[in-house]
Amino acid sequence: MKVFVTHNPEDLDAYYGRALHELRALAGVDVVVNPLDRDLTTPELIELANGCHVIVAHRATPGEAALFEQSGDLAAMFRTAVDISTIDVDAASAAGVLIARADKSFVPSTAELALGLLLDVARSISASTLDYSRGEQPPQRPGFQLRRKTAGIIGLGAIGSYLADMLEAIGLTVIVTDPGLDSAMAPAGRQLVSLDELLERSDVVFPLAPAMESTHHLIDAAALATMRTGAVLINVSRGELVDEPAVAASLDAGHLGGLGMDVGMAPDQRPSADLAARPGVVATPHLGGLTPENADAQAASSVEQVGALLAGEEPPRAVNADRATRWRQLAAEG
Repeated sequence: MKVFVTHNPEDLDAYYGRALHELRALAGVDVVVNPLDRDLTTPELIELANGCHVIVAHRATPGEAALFEQSGDLAAMFRTAVDISTIDVDAASAAGVLIARADKSFVPSTAELALGLLLDVARSISASTLDYSRGEQPPQRPGFQLRRKTAGIIGLGAIGSYLADMLEAIGLTVIVTDPGLDSAMAPAGRQLVSLDELLERSDVVFPLAPAMESTHHLIDAAALATMRTGAVLINVSRGELVDEPAVAASLDAGHLGGLGMDVGMAPDQRPSADLAARPGVVATPHLGGLTPENADAQAASSVEQVGALLAGEEPPRAVNADRATRWRQLAAEG
């Protein structure tokens, strides 16, 4: 079985370096690694992965229809991340190619970064540190205390639940909205409210809903206007949840009090440069899962999945196993 790993050298070291030897140690596996010092275009991937049965894909590698249509030996594509929004699953299924995602090991890392961004925005840590490190006397930047403030979490999934516990531990009141829950389904101790009430009451808002048509630009001009003056927005989920021009306008008008962001609409879901450069904004370049614990776990997911293919078993976390025929044929051929 021939496996192509798409990670560029920097990402290979950060996200896959420790798992690469485990992948290579699997009996019967020939591993080929991206030979270029950058992310691959789809035509380059088609050419370089020619003859490969499995692609282990970094999150920056799209799975476009052309890849599946023109890669006759490809049986499976394993994303070393949970987000598969840039993979054309329908095209993969039509070609018989199996798609699978990684385990949700990023939850603690991402929730901790969300808390870090909030602390930074609340106390102007980065801005004051940069001034002082340049030998300048920083201006007095009054912060705000988080204790007894209200945090609103939109989407009570794994990250939202984990983050809620941390926020309560440092003294914030947490309120939650989630269209998938009603008051009878709310977890014990969680205060479930409508979206409008959450926006009106919260001192800090965390949009943590999944990216889908119904949540596109969930935080738009109307939502921002509903938020109280001086409230803070922290986004570590998906760039599509936030209407960036509306956020910029709210910051410029002095209505939005601050912005912390690890995601945005720049390539690889990174924050947009225009927003990142504004005063009152703390932007990290999509670092939510960049910890050894998460990187190793997500890389190990793909090793586990390749191992399952070798054993003729359905890989865990597959999203289209009922429509993917090539991997079954590969398994049958041994």
